[in-house]
Amino acid sequence: MFTGDATSKESSPFINSSTSDVEKSQQYDGKNMALFEEEMDTSPMVSSLLSSLANYSNLTQGSKEHEEAENNEEARKKTVQAPRMGTIMGVYLPCLQNILGVILFLRMTWLVGAGGVLGTFTIVFMCCSTTMLTAISMSAIATNGVVPAGGSYYMISRSLGPEFGGAVGICFYLGTTFAGAMAMYILGCIEILLIYIVPAAAIFKMEGLEGAEAEAALLNNMRVYGTIVLSFMALVVFVGVKYVNKLALVFLACVILSILAVYAGVIKTSFDPPDFPVCVLGNRTLVSKGFDICAKTIERGNATVTTKLWRAFCDSEFLNATCDEYFTNNNISQIQGIPGITSGILAENLFSTFMEKNSMLEKRGIPAVLDPEAPDTNTNRYVLADITSFFTLLVGIYFPSVTGIMAGSNRSGDLQDAQKSIPIGTILAITTTSFIYMSSVILFGACVDGVVLRDKFGEGVNGNLVIGTLAWPSPWVIVFGSFFSTCGAGLQSLTGADHANLIIFSNGEPTWALLLTACICEIGILIASLDAVAPILSMFFLMCYMFVNLACALQTLLRTPNWRPRFKFYHWALSLLGMSLCLTLMFLCSWYYAIVAMVIASCIYKYIEFCGAEKEWGDGIRGISLSAARYALMRLEEGPPHTKNWRPQILVLMSLDAEQNVEQPRLLSLTSQLKAGKGLTIVGACVEGTYLNNQPQAQKGDQSLRKLMEVEKVKGFSQVVISSNLRDATSHLIQAGGLGGLHHNTVLVSFPRNWKQAEEHHRCRNFIEVVRETTAAHLALLVPKNISAYPSNGERFTEGHIDVWWIVHDGGMLMLLPFLLRHHKVWRKCKMRIFTVAQMDDNSIQMKKDLMTFLYHLRFDAEVEVVEMHESDISAYTYEKTLVMEQRSQILKEMHLTKNEREREIQSITDVSRGSIRRKNPSNLHPQRSIAEESVGGSGEEKSEEEVQLIQGKNATPTPTSPTSPTAPTPAAVSPGEEVQMTWTDNTEKPNNPAVANPESIKDMFNMKPEWENLNHSNVRRMHHAQKLNEVIVKKSQEAKLVLLNMPGPPKNCTGEENYMEFLEVLTEGLNRVLLVRGGGREVITIYS
Repeated sequence: MFTGDATSKESSPFINSSTSDVEKSQQYDGKNMALFEEEMDTSPMVSSLLSSLANYSNLTQGSKEHEEAENNEEARKKTVQAPRMGTIMGVYLPCLQNILGVILFLRMTWLVGAGGVLGTFTIVFMCCSTTMLTAISMSAIATNGVVPAGGSYYMISRSLGPEFGGAVGICFYLGTTFAGAMAMYILGCIEILLIYIVPAAAIFKMEGLEGAEAEAALLNNMRVYGTIVLSFMALVVFVGVKYVNKLALVFLACVILSILAVYAGVIKTSFDPPDFPVCVLGNRTLVSKGFDICAKTIERGNATVTTKLWRAFCDSEFLNATCDEYFTNNNISQIQGIPGITSGILAENLFSTFMEKNSMLEKRGIPAVLDPEAPDTNTNRYVLADITSFFTLLVGIYFPSVTGIMAGSNRSGDLQDAQKSIPIGTILAITTTSFIYMSSVILFGACVDGVVLRDKFGEGVNGNLVIGTLAWPSPWVIVFGSFFSTCGAGLQSLTGADHANLIIFSNGEPTWALLLTACICEIGILIASLDAVAPILSMFFLMCYMFVNLACALQTLLRTPNWRPRFKFYHWALSLLGMSLCLTLMFLCSWYYAIVAMVIASCIYKYIEFCGAEKEWGDGIRGISLSAARYALMRLEEGPPHTKNWRPQILVLMSLDAEQNVEQPRLLSLTSQLKAGKGLTIVGACVEGTYLNNQPQAQKGDQSLRKLMEVEKVKGFSQVVISSNLRDATSHLIQAGGLGGLHHNTVLVSFPRNWKQAEEHHRCRNFIEVVRETTAAHLALLVPKNISAYPSNGERFTEGHIDVWWIVHDGGMLMLLPFLLRHHKVWRKCKMRIFTVAQMDDNSIQMKKDLMTFLYHLRFDAEVEVVEMHESDISAYTYEKTLVMEQRSQILKEMHLTKNEREREIQSITDVSRGSIRRKNPSNLHPQRSIAEESVGGSGEEKSEEEVQLIQGKNATPTPTSPTSPTAPTPAAVSPGEEVQMTWTDNTEKPNNPAVANPESIKDMFNMKPEWENLNHSNVRRMHHAQKLNEVIVKKSQEAKLVLLNMPGPPKNCTGEENYMEFLEVLTEGLNRVLLVRGGGREVITIYS
């Protein structure tokens, strides 16, 4: 292209040509892009595309910007550099810190004691397998393209759609929030503080309280201190996120040191077990706080002196005091709480020991004397079970300890290479923590006595943390290590939940996000019980993991072209197994919590669906829909549906005005009322023109159709076809509508209005062609006449009838349509009546019985009436009506002849009518012609040139006359509707309308008028039948709300089209609402089940 060659848009060969061609040519001059410069606005050069991708940064609003803003006020003006975090610092260590939590330190020993080594190992293995399978699925999703910040929410929403993403994302946010505030961290932190570090700090004193009172005091302390700690943590997160991130390694170091101390203590027990004696009365474990010596009496000098333990069970310190019966009958013994790994205690701890609430902790293998009828006394002196334990409860309490596997994916926006770091770091962290948990189960069972393991709060070992008794060099290493680790993990989770809130809700306000997170945390703190809340946490995390597995399985099975993860070690079977495990664990933990969590997620899903998701991410659910649709369509191709499955799959032919607005909206109202049968609905319209020029009009028309469909609550598809003429466009819709086996079997089109007007003649022709095409395609046809009088969806008929005039059998369409209509609230209260016509040789009584039997087998409730139509002579009115009809047909035909057609018609007139014209009155010359599409032949005098010239006159107006040519074809020689004979003259006077019959002019029927003699006998008979049938219908059904009757077949050729419309007009004259019905040539109802 030459510089300065300004080509106008009209002459330019490019579609997007504009007046800025000079600038464009200069811009891309020298870049060898002249052929493509017109498309640069929508299709950039490859070099610019690659440059933009290379400079892409997935950093979103998060802690990094917050830190930089705090360090430097001018940071906002600087370009934020993409952070560079590797696998260890970005994924492995955060996952490690989040997975190794408070459950390991506070509940793992109790889990082993209650569930046994085998049961607890099964629980740990099942939960760790679930997280490992989820991590494999998550790695596949995370490596399938760039994953910005958003973690699980981003992955699920892009894989399963915004509805699932929003529902699961909010559940994950709730789980993260509850974990940061309730079960995992803050409550664990307060429990360590008040029970093991400074019990004297309790606001609500628990000393001297028993049972429910002591439990209530503990929960109140948890609520008060939990609220204080939460407020402090929220303040720290709000003021300095950078300090939380910098202290993360310190908190993680506390966790690792505590775990190493436990392993060191286990090794030490093999050669030097620690001294942690447990005092046992009979086989019951005693609380160690109430005494200093584990004995009833001691020898002091030569005297026997009672101990504090004696005074706890007796009414005085003297030997003759009255004591508790169980105390008197049983001896006191002392056992070693931690016998060591070589002691063989593992065999005793192998199986479960579940306990009821407030039951006493008993040592296996020690005999005890117990009176079954004696009531239990001094129960506060024994170690009691605080809750009823069972297997599923242990699952719910343990599972939150393996959560936190998404800590790395949540930081995807901060990673140097997320596709490499997330799989390696997450799977490595899960492997490490799984080993720690599984080995802990075995080591705890092999080192610690069962009564100590089941002692949740260490009441029998001087109030020590049970896992601390095993640690080396001191129990305080575990106590302080777990305390600081829970504080740090709580801050990390509060920060993560805050960011998750920002990402999910996209409000961009960190202050409000933090406030909302803190409020949700406070709800958890008010519950105050770690054991009661843990199953709730499990529900939210398990639901999130379940959908991650589902997303991976769907993407793998659907084989979408965009599914190309770099992580190759995944399989759809593993994802389905992980999903099944998640679902199983949900109901194992708590079936009612599982149902509540699913209901919450479903409500969120439906809310997002109801509001309308604004994003389209090419998710897997839409892929499933496409696959299911394809499968169903392929199945439908196997053959036509059975009669029992037949439903009206309707193609609605709508007309648009010049502004592309729908002309007859009541047609869609009728469609909506007919759709009790469900099925397919295609709403089609036509635009005249070419696709390139009229595409905007088609789009506007499609929008009008969709809007009206929404208003009328019609569920279906809209389709606007552009063609050079409306006739072809309508034909295209009828032929190409639908897809595969799911195509329309019924066409709904309105009866043409004002079809008698010359300017509406094309609509009339189009309508008749639709009737012909539907008949040829074996489609059912519904033609509502006077559609504007049909009820809208908001109207109600409180009474009335739907009358069916069953004249010929059409496969049962006439029976089925009223049944479908009566399912809609508009027609629900209307009753159904069926009329059928009996001829002279029919037995009307037997016909009625047969029809009632037929309806009984069809399960239709309807009144039945047989109408007898007797043969009668054809009236003069019928002849006059037929005469006017044939005259009008010829007028319309002449008006629509082109110039060439006129010349050909004149030549035909000359050839056919040569020699057949006679002048009856020389003073009033009227040239005659006889037109027939299939002439029998004729001979006569040659037509004069003056007569031909007269026919070519522009002002020629036809007037009826009576041809008297002896060679005129007889009605028997011409097919019905083919013979039309007219006389043309230049007389401009209009004839009187013969439809208005003057009684004086009607002669005896045996004395026919001359102009009636040459009428087409077939037309006369049809007109006669239409009039007689109309009289009967009007008499019986004039007050009916709707009349359904058989629609006569169309003429086989173009001759007689206007006659066909006249027959339909006469047939439906005087009726308000008429639905003409033509069957598709197959049965649509059956009497069989």
